[in-house]
Formats: sequence, structure tokens, C-alpha cells
Amino acid sequence: MEYREADGRVPARRVVLVELHGSLDRRYRPEDVADLVLRALDGSVSRRERVLLERAAKHSARRQGWFSSMSADYARPVGGARQVAAATRLFDRTVEVDPDDPESLLEFAATMGRDIRWTPQRTDFLADRLNRDARETAGMELSKRQYNRRFRMLRRIAAKTATLGIEQDKRRLLMVGVTGFGTDIPLERFLADADAACFVAYFTARRKLRREFSLSGRENPFDEIAAMSLKRCLAGSDWWMVAQVRASPDVLEHLSEQERGRLLGQWSAVMRHSADLLRERWNPDTDRTTMIVRRGDDSTTWNNLATAYNAARSGWLACLASLGALDLLEVACPGKTMRLMASDLVAWHSGDVDPNTAVWAALPLPWEVLDGSADCTRTEVEAACRTAKLDPERSGWTAPAARRGVAVFRPTPELVHGVSIADPVWAGLLRRAGVFSGKHIKPELADDATHGLASGVVVSDLPIKDTP
Repeated sequence: MEYREADGRVPARRVVLVELHGSLDRRYRPEDVADLVLRALDGSVSRRERVLLERAAKHSARRQGWFSSMSADYARPVGGARQVAAATRLFDRTVEVDPDDPESLLEFAATMGRDIRWTPQRTDFLADRLNRDARETAGMELSKRQYNRRFRMLRRIAAKTATLGIEQDKRRLLMVGVTGFGTDIPLERFLADADAACFVAYFTARRKLRREFSLSGRENPFDEIAAMSLKRCLAGSDWWMVAQVRASPDVLEHLSEQERGRLLGQWSAVMRHSADLLRERWNPDTDRTTMIVRRGDDSTTWNNLATAYNAARSGWLACLASLGALDLLEVACPGKTMRLMASDLVAWHSGDVDPNTAVWAALPLPWEVLDGSADCTRTEVEAACRTAKLDPERSGWTAPAARRGVAVFRPTPELVHGVSIADPVWAGLLRRAGVFSGKHIKPELADDATHGLASGVVVSDLPIKDTP
């Protein structure tokens, strides 16, 4: 039940914290989260803390009066509402169902299927349909055409159930990759500790920043505002909640040994599950020394799963270190997984690839190490790192990656496929036109897009192909 004041109003602070909790599963810009944090902590922040938060909040959509052209959410799997509506009309009966829950959707199909002796285990259109005699014996007063329509409809719902479950699993792993276990934090626990909640919301917003098409690498998500928010937690906060999104030594030291062991198990489970999905999508023809995407590869799914796997591996190593158990790597040390790269970005790097790629290429595939079909010890990983001129511990191969300095906040750039655009209106037009997507520009928007590019709306560097 929602808490209300004596006069029936919901406290303003609670409303803001509820929105911050909702942002964990979406893609709010850090500026917009900082604005909400100021409202949630109003009256309890020092002058310095307010100045830091204002540095970001002044760029929020609420303050500026405009909204970003970039989506504030991650793509969500489409549920089975359309199929449920069609089946309800076809069977002329209503059954309670949650169309966004695969199990509920499959149960709905099984319930509808009783009328025509259909079950989720027997869906083959050629082998499992009833013939005329079997239908008459079952007392069905349906023509062959009407029976076939119903059978096909239930087959489609069963197929939708399987697809929906896979897509929801992929989205969950994506969220683990960018937020840790932030989306699993219960609302009431989130509301119970405003300081920890504000850190979790802001830090995860920083982790969700889109990758820019640049040579400088990804920006450190732990900036000065995140550092300030974490410092506020030192007075006594829910460190278990904080550890769900930041498994670093300065956070894990506040957990009990039992809590660190529990967190280790969570990360281990995600690491193994994401590795299994990567195994299914691995293209053996891929050149592991470059990891350049090949025609037909689903690079988006691969990269999202690689992000989840690497985040889980990093959290797993951090928990092992906090428990003094890194010696376990002498038995098995699964390596990182590299993302697939676009050929134009590699060319922009003059053909150079991330030195970590050489280590990845020299080691057994991580899923083979995890299932025991290949051996890979810390000694072998260290040797591969030395060959690639990398420090195995500082680079995160055999220990939690070295902490980077605190970043300075900068406004979130308006991006179109990783390219920074000066104005959100122009960004929206260029995105609709298909600019920078690698596809042909839409003819009806080509003139407007060309005018925008010529007027200097692109503010980041772009790769320039050499011409003979």
C-alpha cells in the first residue's frame, strides 16, 4: 500500500524516489537523475554538494525545456497481447492471462487448446493434428478449416512464448551488464535509504551512457558527483544495496563475509549463463585477433552479452579478492570476452586493435573453461598478458581492474550512432534519415540531412577513408 500523509497526499520526496527507482530499468541521462537527486535530498545537502549536483542538473530536460532525441529506455520485448486478442476472438472465450509473462502466455495457450485437444508438447502441424475421425470422436463440431485456424493460432502463441522468454532474458542480461543488479533492488528497500538510493540511481545512469565513436575510449562512469554521493553513504547506509551496482573494494569492505559470498554466487551465475548464450552465438569463422564483425553477425546481441559477461566476471573477481580467494584462479581462470568491432572504427585506429584482443585470441574460449572442456590457469593468462605487453592485474585479467581516477562531469552528448550532434532537433532528423547508420539515407530526408551536415551540426571527429 502506498504511504500517504494525513491529508491524503503522497510525500513529494517519496514521489521523486519512486521515479529514481523506475530509472534503474530505463536510460535516464545523468543530468536528469541529478535533478531528481537534488529534489530528493533537498534540505540535507551541503553547499558544496549542491554546487556539484547543480553542475549536472542545470542541463536536465526539466531545466532546459527540451528533451533529448535519444531514447530514455532500452528496447523492450513485445509481449503477446496481439496474439491473445486474436485467440480470444477466434475461440470466442476469455481466459485470464499476463501477455508479457511467457509462462502465463503458454498456460493461456494450453487452456485454449483443450477445446481442440492441442497441447504445448504436440504442436507439429503435420504430425499432431487430429484427422476427421479423431475430431468426430472427440465431439468437435468444427470444419477442417476452422480447426486448422485454431491449431495454427496456438502454434504461433507457443512460438511467441519461446521468443519472448529469450528476448526478456537477453534484456535482463543487458541490464546486469550496465547496472549490475540494480534493477533487482526492491522498491521499499530503495525508499528506505535515500542516500544509497541516490548514489545507485546516479551511478547506474552514468554506466548507461552510450558509447561515442571516438579514439579516446569509454569515459569513466565514476565521476565527481558519483564520488560525492558515495561519500554521503559513509555515515551509515545500506551497503548491500550499493554493492549491487558497484562491486569495488571500498564498497565490499562494508559487507559481511556472508554477504560477499552471496554476491559472489550472483555474479558467478550470471557469468556462466551469459557465457552459455555467447557460445550459441559464436561464429567460428570470426578472426579472434581482430574481432571485426562479419556479414550476418548479430553484433548487437553479441556485444550486449559480452558486456554482461565481462561485468559479471569483473564482479566475480572483486568478490574473490574481497574474500582472499584469488588463488582459485590457479585452477581455472576464464578470460574476458571481446566485443565485435566495426571495420571502419578499426580502420580509424589505423588498423590497431585493443591489446586485450591479443590475450583473448591466445586463450581458450571462456565458455569452454567454465564447462571444463578446456584448461586455462592464471599462469597461462599471465603469460598471454606479458606477450601482449599488458599487466595482468591492472588490466583486469587476473584481478579486479585497477581503479581509475574520478572523472569530471560533462554534459551528455547528443549522439546519432555514436556521433556527437550539437542540437537534439538535428540529431532526431539525422537519425530518421539514416545518417551514420551504414545504410542508404532516406531519399525524402536526404536534402535536409545534407543541409544539416553542411551547417556544422556534427561536433565530434569522424573517420575519413583514404582516397587513392
